[in-house]
This record gives sequence, C-alpha cells and structure tokens, in this order.
Amino acid sequence: MKARNLILSTLAFLALFATKNSSAQNVVDKKGVQNFNQNWLFKKDTLQGAEKIAYQDANWKKINLPHDWAIEGPFSNKNNARTGGLPVHGIAWYRKHFVVDNKNKGSQIAVAFDGVMNNAKVWINGNYVGERPYGYIGFELDLTPYIKYGQENVIAVQVAPEDLSARWYPGAGIYRNVYLKVKNDIHIPQWGTYITTPSVTDAKATVAIQTTIKNAGNLSSNASLVTTIKNNKGVVVASQSKAISLDKNSEQKLSQNLEVIKPARWDIQSPTLYTAISQVKVNNQVVEEYQTDFGIRTIKFDANNGFLLNGKRVQLNGVCMHHDLGPLGAAVNYRATERQMQIMKSMGTNALRTSHNPPSPEILEVCDKLGIVVIVEAFDEWQLPKVPNGYSKFFDQWHEKDLRDMIKRDRNHPSVIMWSIGNEILEQSKKDGWILTKHLNDICHDEDNTRPTTAGFNYYPQPFTNKLAYQIDVVGMNYWPADYKEIKEKNPSMILYGSETSSQTSSRGVYHLPIEFNEKHETNQVSSYDTTVGPPWAYAPDVEFEAQEKNPFSLGEFIWTGFDYLGEPTPYGGKDNDTDGYWNSDWPSHSSYFAPVDLVGLPKDRFYLYQSQWTTKPMVHVLPHWNWEGKEGDIIPVYSYTNCDEVELFVNGKSMGKKVKGKDFTEIPSEYHGFEKGMYKTKYRLSWNVPYQPGSVKVVGYKNGKQAAVKEIKTAGTPAQIKLSADRKVITADGKDLSFITVRIEDVNGNLCPNADNLVNFKVNGAGTQAAVGNGDSASLASFQANNSKAFSGMCLLIVKATDKKGTIKITATSSNLKAAEAIVTTK
Repeated sequence: MKARNLILSTLAFLALFATKNSSAQNVVDKKGVQNFNQNWLFKKDTLQGAEKIAYQDANWKKINLPHDWAIEGPFSNKNNARTGGLPVHGIAWYRKHFVVDNKNKGSQIAVAFDGVMNNAKVWINGNYVGERPYGYIGFELDLTPYIKYGQENVIAVQVAPEDLSARWYPGAGIYRNVYLKVKNDIHIPQWGTYITTPSVTDAKATVAIQTTIKNAGNLSSNASLVTTIKNNKGVVVASQSKAISLDKNSEQKLSQNLEVIKPARWDIQSPTLYTAISQVKVNNQVVEEYQTDFGIRTIKFDANNGFLLNGKRVQLNGVCMHHDLGPLGAAVNYRATERQMQIMKSMGTNALRTSHNPPSPEILEVCDKLGIVVIVEAFDEWQLPKVPNGYSKFFDQWHEKDLRDMIKRDRNHPSVIMWSIGNEILEQSKKDGWILTKHLNDICHDEDNTRPTTAGFNYYPQPFTNKLAYQIDVVGMNYWPADYKEIKEKNPSMILYGSETSSQTSSRGVYHLPIEFNEKHETNQVSSYDTTVGPPWAYAPDVEFEAQEKNPFSLGEFIWTGFDYLGEPTPYGGKDNDTDGYWNSDWPSHSSYFAPVDLVGLPKDRFYLYQSQWTTKPMVHVLPHWNWEGKEGDIIPVYSYTNCDEVELFVNGKSMGKKVKGKDFTEIPSEYHGFEKGMYKTKYRLSWNVPYQPGSVKVVGYKNGKQAAVKEIKTAGTPAQIKLSADRKVITADGKDLSFITVRIEDVNGNLCPNADNLVNFKVNGAGTQAAVGNGDSASLASFQANNSKAFSGMCLLIVKATDKKGTIKITATSSNLKAAEAIVTTK
C-alpha cells in the first residue's frame, strides 16, 4: 500500500512539475500584442471539467498553433467524402498554462483568435469568457478580471464542430493564429483604425483616418493622438496630432485628414503600401502604438465600362478559393498561402473571391503585397440551410456581428474591392428574400461606404423576379454565361460579372480516349482534355471566354476554383446543395477536381488554357503526354494553348501544319444552361489529329510571323531516376517557413515518365522537418503525414518546414530501382 501511495505521489509530483515547467516557458513579461501560438496542450475527447485550472493535462499532446486536427486523418469511408473523408467533427480541448508578470498589474489583457473551427467556447482560470460559433471570423475576449499576476493562469478552449456542417473541408480546431494583448487602460481597441483615401490625384492624396481610442480605466484622462504616415521605404510623408479628453470607461472616435504629396498608388502592377503609425500619448508619454498598412488608390464600378482601378479599366481574371492548404489542411501558414497566390498570379490571375467565407488575415496581406484584388465573402447560408448543421443555425443571433466584424477587420486592405453578402443563398427562391438582402447590404454600407456590395446568384431568374438583385450594388451570376446579354438588356444600369464560372473538372496528367461526354470514369479520374460534360451547371472555360468577350460590360469572371481543395469531389459522390448526408457513393474520391492546379500546387493542362487568355508574355502549351504504348498508328488528338498568333505542330520533326488562333476552331463536347448537348466550337484551342508514333510532339508559337515560344514533349523511357526541385532553396529559420519540393520520376534522359506511380521514400535531416506529402490524386487515401508518397502522373510533392535553428536541411528521396536524389535547403 505504501509503495502504491509512493507511486501515486511521484506521478502527481511529475504532473505538477510538468505543468509548472510548462508555465515557466510561457511568461508574459512585456506589453503589446504577442504571438500566443506556442506550447498548447490538446486532447480530442468529450471531457468534464477540462475548463478548470486544476484539471490534469500533463499527458495531453503538446502542440503549437495553428492546428488542424482533422488533417492527420485517417481517411475513412465512415467520414463524409464531401468534407474530405477526414474526421472533421467531434469535441476537442486546447489548454495553455502561462504566467503574467507582476509588473503588468493594472494592464488590460485580452486574447485574440483569428479563427477557431468551430463552436468555440473559452475559459480563463475556470471562468467562462465567451464563445464564437462561426469558424471563419476572428474574435477577441477580455481576460482582465480573471488574470492572476505572478501565478499560473490556464486558458481553455473547447471546440465542437458538428457533422454535416459544411459543403467542403472546413478543418477542425484552432486553425488560425492566436495573440495575447497586454495594453494600458488607454489604448486603441481591436480593428480600431479605419483608413480611406477620398481624394487622390498625381499631385496629392487625402488620407482620412478614423481612430477609436478607449479608456478602460476608472479615471478620466487627457491624451493626444499622433498619427504618422510612412512610405514603403520607411520615410515619413505626413504627420498630424490631435488632443482628446477621455471620460472613464469610454470610447471616442477621432477623425484626421492627412495629405501625402505625389502619392505612389496601390495598383495590380505596383502594389505600393503605406503604414499609418498611431501613437496615443498621456503626459507626453507613449501609452499605445498601433500600426495599420494601407494603400492609396481609387476604385470605380461602371455599368458599361466595368471595374476601374485608379481610373483604368481592369478586366477581372479571378479565381474562387476555399481556405485549405492542401496536404497541410486548414492550419494557416503564411508561406503556403503566399505560394498559392503566386501560382495563381503566374496563371494570369488578378482577382480573388474568398469562397464562401471571411478569409484568413494572411491571404489579404499576401494579396496586398502581390497586387491581387479581392472580393471578401461573408456567408454561404443565411436562414435557409444547405446542410443541416451549417451557418443557418447561428444566422439570426450572429450574422450582424459576424458581418460587421469582418468588414472592420478587412476594410483597410487596399486589395479588398467588394463585400459579398452571400453565395447561392436559398433565399433567392423566396418572394421576401429581398428584405434580408437589403438588411445585409445596409450593414455593409454602414460599416464601409467606400466599397460596393455583391452576391453570387445561381437561380436565374429568381434573384430578379424576387428583387434580391436590386438590393445590392454589383450583381454576380454563377454559371449563366449565355444569359449575360439578356440580363443586361432588361437591366441596362446594372453592374454585372461572372461571380462563379466554368466548374470544369480534370485530373492532372490523365487523358481518356476517345474524347467523349462522360463525366465519370472507372479510374475515379477526369480527363485532362478538359472537355468532359458535367456537373449539370458546368461548362468548359472557353464558353466563359466567349461570353466575356461578347459582353464587354462584364467586370470579368471568377473561375471555380483556383486550386483543388479537400472535399466536394464532384463529379464523384454527390450533387451540390444536397442536404441528405454523405457523398461517399464513389469512394475513394474525396477531393475536388475543379481547378487548373491540383491539390499540391502542380499545374494541370487547364492552367495553360487560362494563361493563354490572361497573360501577354508569349507562351505555348501542348497536350497530351506522348507515351501511348500499344496505340501505335491510332489517332491521338493533340491540343495546343497559346497567346501567340499561330502555332505549328511538329511530330517527330515533321510539321503537321500551322493553326491560327481565332480562325481555326476545335470542337469539344458541351452541355450547359443555354446550350443543348452537342459539340461546341471553340476558337481558344488549336488541335490536330495525329497518328501516334513514339518520339516527340513539339509546338512552336509565332507572333507577327516570328517564333516566340516553344514547348516539346518526348516519349519517356523506363523510369530511372528521381529529380527534386525546391521552390526556394533559402528559407527563414523561424519554425514556420516552408520549402515545397517537387518530385519527378524521370527516364535516363530527364524526360518526365507521365504514367509513373513509383513509391518515393523521404528522409529529412538537419534544421528542418517534414511538414506533409501529397500527389494531387483526388482518390488517394495515403496519409499526408507519411514519410513517403506514390507519384501520380509521374509527380508528387514534399513539404519541409524550418526549425528555429539556422543551418541546412538535407532531403533524400529514394525508390526501388530508381537512382536516388538529394536536395539542400538553407535556413537563415
């Protein structure tokens, strides 16, 4: 008995020591906004009393945020393929032990979450401090009354995402960044600045800044607000001071107008940013400093001339994007986000629609820096549900706060040009749906009158007959290209665009012959000829190209989607807006096929079709691959995409003739709203029918009669070697930065083996760790956390993450019967 008591006492001591040691690592000894991501504890379970400070958590999993528990899997047919076949629902707890130094007594202390997926409830030292059901919105909670200075504090977060709560992969957990704010009584609260540029000329710009100052103390005070604007080189270009008297427990808004001489405008080609530094002084001492990045630019939307940025017409070449980061899941990572948008920009993208929810702060920061304009979308549901446990459950109680908070958070970003109040909302079919539309529109205008409202409508003509379309500023149509003209003729003053377009599906490197209408195939893949018909609302990109060309009043289009995403594996498994459960009838398909870029960021052929329309630097692309063993002499359709004037095809060195873009047409199977099932003639693709013989296919693009671009594909031999290519060979040693390593299976001559599916094993040593693997196969059930990956169409991807130590990361890739490969990434 004594031995048992001794063991129990020892275990209790070790648990207490572990907890105290954890607290010692998390001492808050300074003021300001501090990253609060490190040293959390996690347990996925239904627990009683886990909010209490004394709850024993020593054996919980140690993690750093952001964290998405669902991405760890495993994939299972018991999980909904519509949400990725991953365990996205259940109850889990997060706890963090920390100490606030005694010198911070009297401070205002708050915790800020950028997003928790979802149904989050938060306690501090056993005291309930608040909740937020919506997983896509940031929120801040005051901890001040419950903080124990110089002692251990415990923050506990319960997360309870439900099954059938999303139409795509939402992730699960505290998947965005968390911050602890330690401030003086007099401070600028969350999202406390609002910056606009009401007057902009080449000579000068007026920068209007509204600043909220809060006095949380019990004494009134006199203060001053000093606002300084710096340009992107850190040079002060304007400054202004203003006095203020603050009553106890009060807030005031101060307005200042500052002039910037010869402003550098934020534009798609030159996205110049400025920084406003707001200092609050009491007795000439700085008690608060708050920084806001912004841009100087003008936007205008015209019913006939489209979207004007700084007075110049910009055609919106846009993409819709869900929020996951492929094999990394929903957990926010700045570099992964930046890479996605850089790939999109290389395709010619200049606009983003954040489908169908408020985005992470990181993606708007990226778009600000890259020069990509953004439609920020609020909701996928209002009061009428698309899925049983979606946002409609919380809409009545939370929609106004969520919408206002979204706008307050994002309205200083120059990249943001519109507020979308909803996507394909079911209220379109209600005669009184316009009432709720107007209500949401008015909220947007109340919070920000410098940007128009919009929505994505898909039930034509119901949004017009039920008057929803007349309550917003800019009308978005989802999948109705054949009706743009009719809508415009009936509504000549209406501003229109394609808010969601195409929905073409395909699998990278997969080609089904003959080319046919069928949308499904026994392989659970979709042909990359990009001609397959289906789903019912979908159509080839060419159809939208033509619609935009014939209707120049349109602002442009937003394709569905830029990147493949987890979940919603259309055309396999189900139909959109089903409310009756799981999409598992075509398992193992569990990720989308929609995008021109696959789940891991490798371009499909369709990437180059968009590039041929959206870019001007000469390019030419050819498909399919040229490995058709057993089909010698059979006719193989060869397609070419280009922005050149004409293309010449060479097969094994012999010219197959030139084709002229815009003059020579290609027939592809089609069926969509306004087009009965049949062959659609597209002028955006050039094609030849070629008898197959091994060797090579080469396309040469000509501009003004001169060679401007070349691309060649050779018949690959037997897989012989692995090739590794890092997107960046030098990354930051911050514990977060990533390098994306493309893995190719090649023959002895360095040709891609397009049908290779070799299993590649990885070892990562040194100043980095493996973050994830993947291959873009929407039907693959392989773990993203495995130390290996099968090639899909000859390629896969390894993601490595830096530690916080400077040095080198050595990556080794091996596979049976293949020559191994190594790569070195330096961390600084």
